[in-house]
Amino acid sequence: MRTKAIYVALLTAMFALGPLAAWSQTSKGTGKITDGGKPVAGAQIVFSDPTTSRTYKTKTDKNGDFIILGVPTTTYQFQVISGQGETLYESSVHLTGDEDRDFLKVDLAQMSKASGQVGAGPKMTKEEIEKAKEQNAKANNLNPLITQAQQALNAKNYEAAEPVLKQMIALDSTRWQFYQALGDAESNLNKYEEAVDTYGKGIELANAVVSGTTPKDPKNPDTDPLKAKPALGQMLTSQGNAYLKLKKTPEALAAYNKAAEMSPNPGVAYFNICATQYNTGNIDGALSACDKAIAADPNKADAYFIKGSLMMGQGKMDAQGKYIPPDGTAETLNKYLQLAPDGAHAKDVKDMLQGIGAKIETSYGTQKKKKP
Repeated sequence: MRTKAIYVALLTAMFALGPLAAWSQTSKGTGKITDGGKPVAGAQIVFSDPTTSRTYKTKTDKNGDFIILGVPTTTYQFQVISGQGETLYESSVHLTGDEDRDFLKVDLAQMSKASGQVGAGPKMTKEEIEKAKEQNAKANNLNPLITQAQQALNAKNYEAAEPVLKQMIALDSTRWQFYQALGDAESNLNKYEEAVDTYGKGIELANAVVSGTTPKDPKNPDTDPLKAKPALGQMLTSQGNAYLKLKKTPEALAAYNKAAEMSPNPGVAYFNICATQYNTGNIDGALSACDKAIAADPNKADAYFIKGSLMMGQGKMDAQGKYIPPDGTAETLNKYLQLAPDGAHAKDVKDMLQGIGAKIETSYGTQKKKKP
């Protein structure tokens, strides 16, 4: 009975939610201006917001590089202007906050050659300006709510965060980040049925991005597969946790297995499967999942604890009545002590090692004091 209680506590501990979602409200403009491969120094860089007429300016350095920070996330008319006031290049660009260093990399010679004139970038049409206005209006409505939601989530005030997140989804139902945050809030409020459904919607949106059904849009950071894939694994794990709270074990295991397939770091998902399978009495399934958890994360101490405990239960009595555990049991248990010498299960591990007459390593985690 004691061992069973240990696993229940262990399983409960893994429900801690990951980092809170954050959404960028300001952006940066970065890039490099060259002419035939040579850097253009001292050129003026101008970002103009056609909906507000506000402008943001900077200059290129001796290497042709520039950066401008703290500009609102929106669509801009982007211009490169010479020291004599001549417009060398202009185009429309949408800043999202996720641009890399050479996001706006422009070679003036290539642009001129492609079109036969300087300033070859496409200007914003009337329709594009109207669409930008619409996007900006949505952003203006969302940004105060995002700030409010972030403050509530950071303060762990989930009751306050929940209605705000629902308002955000009503304004923009295409953002899996919003559903992920709402699902986390609902889980913390013990609203597991709602959380399962909310995560499901976020999973559907993120999966469409990962599968390519939703094409990548530089104006929408949630359409980046590199961001959506790890988030998909996180949401599947969180959905599995909610299912487990509802005592829907098959559904939880299905979610965990999908999470393991999608996550770039599947150790947590496999560990969850291991603990869940143990509690359902599926020893073979638990051992297999523990091995996978250890392969994915060799430093996962609790995986060694569960595996070693399961191996202890598979031993046999010899002719002299001595209990013989499977080969590798002592090594597995001692690995837990190596990784977590003062861990919550250290005493249980030592008791099991003593019970089979195995050597207990006591030097793990200790350091000799240097003589002054």
